[in-house]
Amino acid sequence: MQKTKQNTENKWGNLNYFNKLNIKNYSLTFLFLIALYFVLYLSIDKGNPFDYKSGIYTSVLISIIFAVSLNIAVGLMGQLSLGHAGFIAIGGYTAAFISKLLVPYNLPPFIQLIVVTLAGGILAGIFGFFVGGSTLRLRGDYLAIITLAFGEIIKYVIQNMNFLGGATGLKSIPSILDFSSVYFIAVISVVIMSMIMTSRKGRQILSIRENEIAAENIGIDINHVKLYGFALSAFFAGVGGSLFAHNVGILTPDKFGFVFSIEILVMIVFGGLGSITGAVLSAVLLTVLNEQLREVSQYRYLVYAIILIILMIFRPDGVFGKKELTIPRFINKYKRIRNNLNKKNNN
Repeated sequence: MQKTKQNTENKWGNLNYFNKLNIKNYSLTFLFLIALYFVLYLSIDKGNPFDYKSGIYTSVLISIIFAVSLNIAVGLMGQLSLGHAGFIAIGGYTAAFISKLLVPYNLPPFIQLIVVTLAGGILAGIFGFFVGGSTLRLRGDYLAIITLAFGEIIKYVIQNMNFLGGATGLKSIPSILDFSSVYFIAVISVVIMSMIMTSRKGRQILSIRENEIAAENIGIDINHVKLYGFALSAFFAGVGGSLFAHNVGILTPDKFGFVFSIEILVMIVFGGLGSITGAVLSAVLLTVLNEQLREVSQYRYLVYAIILIILMIFRPDGVFGKKELTIPRFINKYKRIRNNLNKKNNN
């Protein structure tokens, strides 16, 4: 019995790398995030609202939320969703519209950002719940087509809603965010998503990806877990959409098309389907790459295609696969490399 229990724990540990975190490792991660904030904060020009570095950091943080939220549905739950841009649009437009209504009340910017971001996330989560409910019996290509259609429907519906600006876009969105607010919202969002994936519900989500029939046979309510996963993914897509709306200042429906969903999907495929830290790092790399290719934007998708082809040939599971890069793992790997180098030098 003891041996069986140990084997089960080992299998689960290989499936969920975040499960190996303890208080010491959480503390190291917390210190790293605080140190990273101060490093980034001190590198920007606080007196310049159009500082280039601040803009890049903000775009990267928003991309991280997009990638990690989609990774819940696609990478961790194993359900191919191509309508993520639709959830982002719902969150972004909701938050921007409410934010404009709140302007006369002169709320503190951070409080206003929290309120409208939660509103955008909740409405996107509700839509995610209903989309998940309508696709419970669908898998693979059929699910991808339905979610793709959902994203396109949202785009065309918004185009015909005059109070949201219609095809010309929703303009004059209040500028109520800065680097600090985006950083902490992004970090809290990723931490919450990571903690959920270490919980009992997170294990149930992972079990659907590994074997849906086996998960159902051991008593897991597949439909309930799928609804939870879709709603969770859509909620954080809405959170990212709110930050995106207040960052760009104007929302146009054509931005939230099929290509936008594919760009986010590329991020999680590059990092590794099922790896949260892989999604984070790929979002950073591809957003910075996108910025570097701004002057030759017509070749951007060509570069993406080349990257994906190379990746599928040499690393089909993505850079990280299903593994997670944690601070303790990074430190241990660094120590092993250093020890091996010392042994070679001594020989």
